[in-house]
Amino acid sequence: MAKILITGGTGFLGYHLAVKLLSSGNNEVVLASKSLPDSEDKDFASLLSLPNIKIIKADLTDRSAWKKLGGGYEFVYHLVSIKGFKNFNEIPHEVLRVGILAALNALEWFRLGSGKPNAKILFTSSNEVYTGGALAYENIINPIPENVPAVILDPYDPRWSYAGAKLIGELLFIHYANAYSFRMSIVRPVNIYGPRAGFDGMIPKIIQQAGEKADPFTILGPDDTRTFCFVEDAVDALIRVMESPKTDGQTYNIGGDRQASVKDVTGMIFDAMKWHPKNIIEENSPREAVRNSVPDISKIKRDAGWEPGTRLKEGLAETVKWYQKK
Repeated sequence: MAKILITGGTGFLGYHLAVKLLSSGNNEVVLASKSLPDSEDKDFASLLSLPNIKIIKADLTDRSAWKKLGGGYEFVYHLVSIKGFKNFNEIPHEVLRVGILAALNALEWFRLGSGKPNAKILFTSSNEVYTGGALAYENIINPIPENVPAVILDPYDPRWSYAGAKLIGELLFIHYANAYSFRMSIVRPVNIYGPRAGFDGMIPKIIQQAGEKADPFTILGPDDTRTFCFVEDAVDALIRVMESPKTDGQTYNIGGDRQASVKDVTGMIFDAMKWHPKNIIEENSPREAVRNSVPDISKIKRDAGWEPGTRLKEGLAETVKWYQKK
């Protein structure tokens, strides 16, 4: 039985990762988070009723709080961050503080022996670290590899607070692991969607707008294309990267391999909801959107044997089903 820590374990990825890790019955999972799940969250209550999981409330920006987590871990998934473009723009100082301090504290705690011998820690970064590079050059390299230049277009623009925190986190993980000779990997999830993804992302907003039967219906950036990755595929990728020795010290994109336009995704959501508006208004994308970018996932396919398996139409149907219950 492996003892596994998931920091930020009450979030979107954390919940689905815990479900996957516990499905075999051979793991002991500890969730650490500053906030506890809502008492009316039946899915989380069901998860926490299992015998081999526990949750610890801890502010992981406070170095002393890590003492609550104990030790003896074989794997540590570090997922802590503040997400959402609204937060990036309104509280950029907190996005940076939480992201950087939590990453630094995780590494200090890990290097001082909180894991078993040969333990491994994984950092969830983001494609945002190279979004600036993609926007800085008129011709985006597609698919975008992991070694594309990292660019913060304007440090005075709060929009780049999340990218900055993730980039510093990557640097910390790379150089701490080199200095103290421990195992680590970095992943960059790209456009992960599915149940429990909150209400700020593109897909939840479309579902919410359709649920309200908005007519006319507004589509932002209808011709922009993206790849999308269903959350169950994404957590499978996290686990494969964590458990493979081939991935030690490396960085990997996690995402879909097929592009779809925003208009096509919206149409699939309409189909899943069995409702279509009579009138559609098409407007330009928000300023923070990256248009027509595709992550290169050949490296994770080669080293971890992973590739996405859920078709977009099927994943959207599952996502719609969950949101319609809310």
